[in-house]
Amino acid sequence: MDDLAPMPEDWETALAVVAHPDDLEYGASGAIARWTAQGKTVTYLLATRGEAGIDSVAPEEAGPLREREQIASAAVVGVDVVEFLDHPDGMITYGLPLRRDIAAAVRRHRPDVVVTVNHHETFPGGFLNMADHRVVGQAAIDAVRDAANRWVFRDLDLEPWGGVRHVAVSGSPLATHAVDITDTLDVSIASLREHAVYLASLSGDMADAGEFLRRSAEMAGRRFGGRAAASFELLAM
Repeated sequence: MDDLAPMPEDWETALAVVAHPDDLEYGASGAIARWTAQGKTVTYLLATRGEAGIDSVAPEEAGPLREREQIASAAVVGVDVVEFLDHPDGMITYGLPLRRDIAAAVRRHRPDVVVTVNHHETFPGGFLNMADHRVVGQAAIDAVRDAANRWVFRDLDLEPWGGVRHVAVSGSPLATHAVDITDTLDVSIASLREHAVYLASLSGDMADAGEFLRRSAEMAGRRFGGRAAASFELLAM
């Protein structure tokens, strides 16, 4: 398997588009912490509030709880703006409404880079991906092009934005690039631990924030000069 190339960092603003609270914390937050420390601006856009993510907590209670955890988690890595689209957790459908919502955010925030969740059928190692991730990742990629076309979603009354240079797909089995997170790995672990109620509901590897993220950074680092890393599939737009 080829080595991972360093991800370009000659940009200023990013919009991170994912399905649920915790999606960014399980892969990209170490890179995001590095970027905000460099003075870059990163904004979070979540398709849902994660209301269906805790089996023992009803959605009416889980949604606001997970929203609070996500906002606190984002603050740990230097992200101040967290927006939610209120698509239904566990039942997100690919289509024009989702693309329209994401395109609107791209036009409003005018990012240089869009970070999104893995849209492929599997994660590295062959683990099956879930529908919400696949749908939101693909919609985010498509919405970047939508946002640049002034004749698409004209009802938004927002100027088109064609300035997205790259879409960076976190957790992709086809990773091409990586970010050195040696100095921000501990910050990313602290960020994931802000999802305290959610983590307490889990079992297995993903329940241990430190162990999971350190192992993931080590695995990516094997293709990145042995440095702790966050990997991305980088798509040029």
